[in-house]
Amino acid sequence: MMALRDSELAAPSAGYHDAASRWQAVTARDPRADGHFWFAVATTGVYCYPSCAARTPRRENVAFYDRRETAEQAGFRPCKRCRPELPPERERVAAAIAHACRIIETADPAPTASELARAIGLSPHQLTRHFKELAGVSPKQYAMAHRAERMRAELRNGQAVTRAVYEAGYGSTSRFYERSHALLGMQPASYARGGRGQTIRWEVADSWLGPVLVAATERGVCAILFGPHRRRLAADLAARFPAATLEEAQAGSEFSRWVRSVLAQIESPRAAIELPLDVIGTAFQQRVWQALRQIPAGETTTYGDIARRIGAPRASRAIGTACGANPLAVLIPCHRVLAADGSLGGYRWGEERKRALLDREAEP
Repeated sequence: MMALRDSELAAPSAGYHDAASRWQAVTARDPRADGHFWFAVATTGVYCYPSCAARTPRRENVAFYDRRETAEQAGFRPCKRCRPELPPERERVAAAIAHACRIIETADPAPTASELARAIGLSPHQLTRHFKELAGVSPKQYAMAHRAERMRAELRNGQAVTRAVYEAGYGSTSRFYERSHALLGMQPASYARGGRGQTIRWEVADSWLGPVLVAATERGVCAILFGPHRRRLAADLAARFPAATLEEAQAGSEFSRWVRSVLAQIESPRAAIELPLDVIGTAFQQRVWQALRQIPAGETTTYGDIARRIGAPRASRAIGTACGANPLAVLIPCHRVLAADGSLGGYRWGEERKRALLDREAEP
């Protein structure tokens, strides 16, 4: 029998810092532990990822290693089932989906699902499932969002609508105009003028976190902003929508029902409240915001985790920027994202509000 010893934990990983927590991860086949450590089995002579689906070995036959190279130097060979000599499956999948995103962004026309799956080495079913898990949308929806962003960029750069339509990859102007409201939130000519002609209603209400401004187009809520007082909030809204017509809503109007729903969400963050949204962002921002909306109340994640979830594992800093650009406080819960060391990591509307929101959500 091969001699075994648990390796010294020279660089312990959070959550897997001792043999007991590592053994628990092995028995649970926890994929989150993959890459943090490896375990070797004396009776088989192989080393594995913690998530390996093979039969769980006896504890006395198991040793843990911080590096796979150390396991190999001790005489163990990689398991053929979980392939521990390769990056963890979640990283391989994330890299494949990130590659798929780059293909979609550079291909003209956009590839079919079969073509895209073949290019990244997955089946069409795996492509769709992992793409939705990581990006929050299907490959087709991502392609549509990217094309819409190209369209917005062309319009912002002063291109004529017809030319912008074709530059963005639309086969015809009629096809684009059929979807222009969904893609831009307004008619293309209005978007090209910075939203001139768009009417946005707004109202400031009191919440337990202080004054909150709720604004909406005819399609849905487009801004939820915290601030010290009404004047500052109104100025913030005007800066976000400089070319739109801003109308303060009358008390008791139909719009007030949306405001009350927002206040109810702030008061009881675990409540399931559905409101129509009209929020415009880049394709990357939309992916981040969609991932944020999938974080349940009472739970937190990190910028790095969100980056891996959307298939951009090196984009932690860009995730923070997208969180800062979030126009919908609470409904897009960027307050649930923390720094890697567990600190608050900043918040567009102040760290005190972020901590207060997290404390409220932690209540049973």
